[in-house]
Amino acid sequence: MLKHVLAGLAVVLVVASVLLWMLRAGGQRPVGSVAPDFALPDQNGQVHRLGDYAGRWLVLYFYPKDDTPGCTQQACSLRDDIGTLDDLGAAVVGVSVDDVASHAGFARKFKLPFPLLADTDGRTAAAYGSLLNLGVVRFARRHTFIIGPDGRIAARLDKVDTARHAAEVAQTLRQLQGART
Repeated sequence: MLKHVLAGLAVVLVVASVLLWMLRAGGQRPVGSVAPDFALPDQNGQVHRLGDYAGRWLVLYFYPKDDTPGCTQQACSLRDDIGTLDDLGAAVVGVSVDDVASHAGFARKFKLPFPLLADTDGRTAAAYGSLLNLGVVRFARRHTFIIGPDGRIAARLDKVDTARHAAEVAQTLRQLQGART
């Protein structure tokens, strides 16, 4: 009998832990809200701030880890379609909790033409509701925010297809701008 009670208690604790984790993982910024400011170094050590992109569209994408298969596919998708995104008036900026040196190697290896920001303390990812912190391991969840020229979040992409990411971003930008797709 005691064995069954302990097993039941263990199940309750696991469920409660998962629910608590899900609550902590929330806090995502809703569309229409002011985008949280940031000041983070890129792969070259240059600090970027949200205000640097005022008056233009910003594709701010969070990704888990440099040089991993999904993150590489996503970054290369954006790289390959950077001309289209430029034509739509959008700057592209990637963010992960990796450091400047890791970003430098990743950007160099795949010839990425956009900044990769080092959010080593995870504060920016947390401010956007994109930090997954499991205690020992933490990383940015794969989310993309399209920030309008007014500094407000115009769109959020939470379910990112890494292979089609740039096409989805371009389609969303066209919709936001009222252009034909």
